[in-house]
Amino acid sequence: MPSSRYKVRVTKDYLVFSSGHFITFNGDTCEPIHGHNYRTAVEVEGDLDENHYVFDFIALRDMTRAIVDELDHRMLLPTQSPHIRLSEDGPNVRATYRDRYWSFPRDECVLLPVANTTSERLAEYIAGRLREAMAGRGLAVSRVIRVEVEECFGQSAEIEWRAD
Repeated sequence: MPSSRYKVRVTKDYLVFSSGHFITFNGDTCEPIHGHNYRTAVEVEGDLDENHYVFDFIALRDMTRAIVDELDHRMLLPTQSPHIRLSEDGPNVRATYRDRYWSFPRDECVLLPVANTTSERLAEYIAGRLREAMAGRGLAVSRVIRVEVEECFGQSAEIEWRAD
């Protein structure tokens, strides 16, 4: 029996964020601070509603834009890292990795509930925020949400979240 799947995808020139970060890897390496001009694409799958939409493009675009705008021109710091410790330091956030530390103005940081600020985890964070935004607007959370975060041309990570 034939079946159909519907999906919509939003990727715009303004669904971008320029942010600083650093990641740890191999348990004993911490890369230098650097930044990316990230691009975001969002795709949702689901059944057609009474308007014959999977999801309203404008609503999906606006929710995504609000999230990436919060990340734009900020230092991204992981709150759940086993290797990087964050602490309040007056008006700053102090990030410590072994004998190295950095101090950033708190209002220029986004403390993310992730273990590492990799593109994979950024995509997961954005997908979670989209689910919250959908529910907060009283919209049905799509059956499938895919978020792609490209950190530079030709290098991207994607998460696929399924409601099942």
